[in-house]
Amino acid sequence: MRGRVAAIVMAALLVLYVVLVVRYGVILLLSGAAIGVAMAAALFVLAVIAGWALLRELWFGVQTERLVRILEAEGGLTVDDLPHRASGRPLREAADEEFPQYRAEVEAAPENWRAWFRLGLAYDASGDRRRARHAMREAIRLHTAHLGTER
Repeated sequence: MRGRVAAIVMAALLVLYVVLVVRYGVILLLSGAAIGVAMAAALFVLAVIAGWALLRELWFGVQTERLVRILEAEGGLTVDDLPHRASGRPLREAADEEFPQYRAEVEAAPENWRAWFRLGLAYDASGDRRRARHAMREAIRLHTAHLGTER
């Protein structure tokens, strides 16, 4: 729940930023000066990129929450029994010890979205956010492809 609140606050701040960027872009555009128009164009591009990134991250969050609910209902979600730091993050050494079993699960069944999702959780517990996001995106892709073959 705390993560969801943080995501909403960050999204709201980014929306405020985009609104302010667009506002200043309009002011610069209305100045009529060549440099003002060029700067306005750059600000509008920046606003579009920020909006795209926000939507992409929000969609990623929605999709991962959907997969969490599915795994939780099936009883396939990994149990977090690792020792944790005071911050709440798992101890990396303990997470690294469990990691090979999740990697082996993916190697045994590379088309299994559940295995990829659990691998993503293992990467996250080990502190490797980049690989965790990659594994989660792969799980989402496989799940979506699986849904497409059911129809």
